[in-house]
Amino acid sequence: MARRDTPPQEPEQEEDRGPLEIALVGDLTDNAAELTDRILSIEPGGECTIYFDSPGGSPYCAMSLVGLLRLRGISATAVVTGECSSAALWPFAACRQRYVTPYSVFLFHPMKWQSEEHIGIREAAEWSRHFAELEREMDVLLVDLFGREADRINEWIRTHRYVTGREMAKAGLAELVELAPLPHLAKRP
Repeated sequence: MARRDTPPQEPEQEEDRGPLEIALVGDLTDNAAELTDRILSIEPGGECTIYFDSPGGSPYCAMSLVGLLRLRGISATAVVTGECSSAALWPFAACRQRYVTPYSVFLFHPMKWQSEEHIGIREAAEWSRHFAELEREMDVLLVDLFGREADRINEWIRTHRYVTGREMAKAGLAELVELAPLPHLAKRP
């Protein structure tokens, strides 16, 4: 019979660790599988904190992340540590709480598409029709996710506008924080 000199340690409780933290860094498309897996690891109705530093990526990837957050009822907190542009705006807007720093940067622009494959004229025409419809729907969704400032957001998109963290906070789309520990994100005792 083995003797233990130290009592067995109890497994760390989920609530002791706090919400799962996810880094959304780089192109969404390149990280889609990992981001999806991380979000799926959160219990439905659970919480997470997503740190953003992304230039965007595929609008389909963005919509998938929004769908996972919303359909699973995940309460996400966004923290933009660098850039949150283009397609990354949709998952950012889907977060329950949004924090930005004075140095955070956002690029709003109309959707762009490109094809690196050789396609026929009919397929290109259908893709163009589909893409125009998708762009309209996603612009409406972005405004709905933010819940305000439709005219301002639409103007930013139309003019390909770079927006600062201060401007996002002034528009009421996020809370401005300084580069100091956020008490609710600090490690719990």
